[in-house]
Amino acid sequence: MAEIECFFDCSSPWTYFAFESLLRMQEEIGVTIQWRPFLVGGVFNAVNQSVYNSRDAPVPAKKAYGKKDQQDWARYLGLPIHYRPTVFPVNSVKAMRACIVLEGEDKLVPFARAAFKAYWTDDQDISKAPVLAGICDALGIDSEKLFAAIEQQPVKDTLRTNTQEAIDRGSFGSPTIFVGGDDMYFGNDRMPLIKDAVLRRRQ
Repeated sequence: MAEIECFFDCSSPWTYFAFESLLRMQEEIGVTIQWRPFLVGGVFNAVNQSVYNSRDAPVPAKKAYGKKDQQDWARYLGLPIHYRPTVFPVNSVKAMRACIVLEGEDKLVPFARAAFKAYWTDDQDISKAPVLAGICDALGIDSEKLFAAIEQQPVKDTLRTNTQEAIDRGSFGSPTIFVGGDDMYFGNDRMPLIKDAVLRRRQ
């Protein structure tokens, strides 16, 4: 079993930060990571519909601080991003199914990283096939083969199963991270606690 499981969706800026932070942690302490693509919208629909209410009627002071907080993290991590891409929220189903397919080819991480950048830095709509095809071309991935694969029922089922498993294990958003299988953390700003939990379990 990997030391860390990360349930992630490329449609979340905080998940972009967490994804990069976990990769840096991996370089620093050699932590093993199992990436679990899921759909955060499915989680919201099932257990956290308050997210939609806060989008429709945000608290002005909280919204202003949220923008600052997001930009502070982006600057700290060296990841320039749009506070809100032109298309927000985005339908990430195809991208997340692609991550599932590419995991078996050891290309999940570069593809997800490029999808995060395309959406959050370059303001591209990752629900669109031409955008995903461009990512594939840059990474040497056969886009036609990938697009055919993401329409296969087992791939669709895996994404649904991952989403339901995250819900069953207590997830209410993305990223949801588990250390040692049962110790749950939510959000990018929990990285120091996650690192500490990994190191404690190694003792």
